Amino acid sequence: MDITATAVRSTARVFRPFHTFEGEGFPVRRPFPQPGLPLVDPFLMVDQVGPHVLGPGEAKGAPPLPHRGFETVRYVIDGAVEDIDSAGNERVMNAGEVQWLTAGSGLVRLARPTPELLAGGGPQHLLQIWVNLPARLKETPPRVQYGSVPQGIPTVSTECGAAELTVIAGSTHGVTGPFETHTPVLVVHARLAAGGRAEFAVPAGHNAMLYVLSGTAATPDAGLPDGHLAVLARDGERFAVSAPGEAAEVLVLAGEPIGEPVARTGPFVMNTAAEIRQAQFDYQHGLIGRIAV
Repeated sequence: MDITATAVRSTARVFRPFHTFEGEGFPVRRPFPQPGLPLVDPFLMVDQVGPHVLGPGEAKGAPPLPHRGFETVRYVIDGAVEDIDSAGNERVMNAGEVQWLTAGSGLVRLARPTPELLAGGGPQHLLQIWVNLPARLKETPPRVQYGSVPQGIPTVSTECGAAELTVIAGSTHGVTGPFETHTPVLVVHARLAAGGRAEFAVPAGHNAMLYVLSGTAATPDAGLPDGHLAVLARDGERFAVSAPGEAAEVLVLAGEPIGEPVARTGPFVMNTAAEIRQAQFDYQHGLIGRIAV
């Protein structure tokens, strides 16, 4: 697709994030879900932890939790985290690593700080993104994929170094992310130089949004302070983001809407309330799995 030959999308709405605590009490910044924005189909949630520097003993994790009916993307930008699940996967994820977890029919997982981070403290910055699964795939067997930067996950620089794009999923600027996804999505970590700009192609019917991880960014018609989310209109087949002042980092998300009813309670995302009740029953009776801790 020639991204110079199509209209640039306008900004439909800009949302401020809200701050909450998850797991054992670690703080997160969440642009959605929030009142007025329950999801941006097919994306269900974005959580940002950090960036911050933890002191000795300050690191916190998340206890074992069941998951069913969706996918999670954990991206460790800085620091480290240990991830364990009831399917037998166990891995310490370091800076630049991504885990793409398809919960599907269900598993239990936990995340905890590494012994080194817990004992000595250190930097921490990570993202967790939830992606919905269509009804026909909600009972697919669980699967975990891993990738890391620069091995496996490509980074491409735009013209004159205006932006550096780490392409986690989907294709843009001549490179493709390594993860096999169940629905068409684009997930990019964009580092914009001061005054830099990047453009992306997107099919007409797909949703697209921009979340500012740090600094101040802008779309062609809206300013985006740190932590703000721009949900774009579907009025073009390309969109743009820039850093009008200092350098900025932006999470770029786009995807094909699933267009199905969403019923969700905690870490269960199904299509009906009856399916949620069944997921709760299955978890209570050990049918989703257990982790001995």
